[in-house]
Amino acid sequence: MELKDFKNRNIAPGYIFFEGEKVPENGWQMFKRTVKRSIKGELFVGLWIVFREMIRFDIHTVQYPAEKLEMGPRYRAVHRLLRLFESGSERCIGCGLCEKICISNCIRMDTHVDERSRKVVSEYSINFGRCIFCGYCAEVCPELAIVHGSDYENASEQRAHFGLKEDMLTPLDTFKAKQQQEFPGFGALSDNADEFVKKTPLAY
Repeated sequence: MELKDFKNRNIAPGYIFFEGEKVPENGWQMFKRTVKRSIKGELFVGLWIVFREMIRFDIHTVQYPAEKLEMGPRYRAVHRLLRLFESGSERCIGCGLCEKICISNCIRMDTHVDERSRKVVSEYSINFGRCIFCGYCAEVCPELAIVHGSDYENASEQRAHFGLKEDMLTPLDTFKAKQQQEFPGFGALSDNADEFVKKTPLAY
């Protein structure tokens, strides 16, 4: 096989080359092309579409940020940290599974042992500048402590403001007012969960 065989672009028999529209070489050819396109109606069709959109009064424009679109229940937006129903304390037990499974390496957790010999999460942050919102951290959490919320707006002037624990954790006043939105997916408590609670035979 020679070099000329590699330069042959006819990869199959019956290969058709498309030359496209010829480029005008002088002013007269450019004028003829302009008149031809105008007579065909391409220019007027484009102008009509623009004018039609200008005079429409049923435009469905959302006045953001005064109005926001309602996101679907499976939408993976900015994370939220939930609290326990009974005590209101944090659900996170500091197991670190979310930090280990994070494929973008954006979760950082710092734990320590308190005076009662219990593990306490002292620092928890998510770098939303690197997060790809895959949802692995929410799926692997055994306590359903971290979930994806519906707040998709994530803007700040500094990168240090992305992923603070205080911003993701449900405030105590919101929790006490019974306004903590629970995750409705797999592993969450159902509405009639109290009806299935039974005393064990060894109840004291």
